[in-house]
Amino acid sequence: MVHRITFHFLIALLAVLTWTSVPISFGTERPERPNFVLFYVDDQGYSDIGCFGAVGMKTPHLDELAAEGRKFTSFYVPISVCTPSRAALLTGCYPQRVLGGFTGVFFPTSGENPGVGRQGLNVDEITLADVLKKQGYATSILGKWHLGDAPPFLPTKRGFDEYFGIPYSNDMGHLDARGNVRTNTDRPPLPLYEGDKIIEIEPDQRFLTRRITERAVDFIRRNKDTPFFLYIPHPMPHVPLYVHPDFEGTSEHGLYGDVIHELDWSVGEVVKALRENGIEERTMIVYTSDNGPWLHQGDHGGHAEPLRSGKATKYEGGHRVPCIMYWKGQIKPGTVASDILANFDLMPTFAKLAGTTMPQDRKTDGIEAWDYISGATDVSPRQTVVYGDRIVRHGKWKLFLPGPYAEIVQRDHFDTEAGWQAARRVLSNPDPSFDAPRLYDLETDIGESQDVSVQHPAVVAELQQILRDFVEEMRTERRPLGRWEGEIIGW
Repeated sequence: MVHRITFHFLIALLAVLTWTSVPISFGTERPERPNFVLFYVDDQGYSDIGCFGAVGMKTPHLDELAAEGRKFTSFYVPISVCTPSRAALLTGCYPQRVLGGFTGVFFPTSGENPGVGRQGLNVDEITLADVLKKQGYATSILGKWHLGDAPPFLPTKRGFDEYFGIPYSNDMGHLDARGNVRTNTDRPPLPLYEGDKIIEIEPDQRFLTRRITERAVDFIRRNKDTPFFLYIPHPMPHVPLYVHPDFEGTSEHGLYGDVIHELDWSVGEVVKALRENGIEERTMIVYTSDNGPWLHQGDHGGHAEPLRSGKATKYEGGHRVPCIMYWKGQIKPGTVASDILANFDLMPTFAKLAGTTMPQDRKTDGIEAWDYISGATDVSPRQTVVYGDRIVRHGKWKLFLPGPYAEIVQRDHFDTEAGWQAARRVLSNPDPSFDAPRLYDLETDIGESQDVSVQHPAVVAELQQILRDFVEEMRTERRPLGRWEGEIIGW
């Protein structure tokens, strides 16, 4: 009996000690003007991280951040392709508002005199880097920009002190999606920038992730005594896929898995640099993706299970992306946030933490969400996110208005190459049966397979009104897309 009492006493004591230790790792005094490290990778799917259910690839550093930080399972981008997603992130606005209604992607010019493109984020827009720079932050972007490659649109003109990377997607040069050299192309070669100067043409992309990571570590070391914003939009795992030789053959999922391994390594190197320079407790880290996986690329694309479809669609697999946030002592460790949050909510949240506000001379759409991000509450201030003009999520409900909707299916769903090639063509084929509103309950049907619109007509009506209001506001209050009218800079 004595031994049994002693055993239960020890268990109770351990529970008390464990409970009382929580304040030590969460809710400590928040430092003024913290550092921000924002990873924004390209085309990584919802289930391409271990803690989100990855199969055949390992992400120990990201899993550690999730275990010691907070995982967000309903984190959204408003448009599921590169340019508008990045515009939303860096302006705190729906892209329809800041891109004049444009929802595509920017390309360099082609033709007889190929060179920089005409379009870009308007120079009158205020970016996250602009806001933080005014607060005394050092700012750097390392990776892919994709908000305009003409001189006035480059990052060094948009609030960033430093820039090393490519101006648009890595397949917009002389290499196609599988890394083969295009024949008879009129596209310019892919440039690598340092500041506003091109330093290489068609750089060896096998070493690009490592070069970006080394630059990140160096930036941290040089700026350890001043607040900084380090934006790392890795070009991978967008196709064509490239990986450093050290990571070749390290995954069970081929080249795509190898690339994920190297991205995870990059996160580990950045975290190590923060710790070695004694600034981990002054730094908030965010890791997320610009949109869902490009399923059209087969084994070179990612995975979105249990979500439906992927990049360039309006289904959850295109818009809902993996997200992890970590800040030692400030974000409640080991927690999961399941309410809605959008990438354009990061800008007002960062602004608050930096001691300032969003621009007051214009309309923005982001919602400051620090209490939800930190884990002080599990209720998000955002309950609605709009996916274009015809789809909206509000609470647990998601509504599609009638119309054609492209869809891409997972490669693994097909046993034969012929079946897969036929499925790839679905991308351009509308769903002919989509002639009435569709309503999904995402709490019970995350795969969007059961239309419940007939059972919930009041919900359908409520969400239809939200969409009508959104469309009218974006029609009357959107701001113009930037356009470069100068001489095309040829190659």
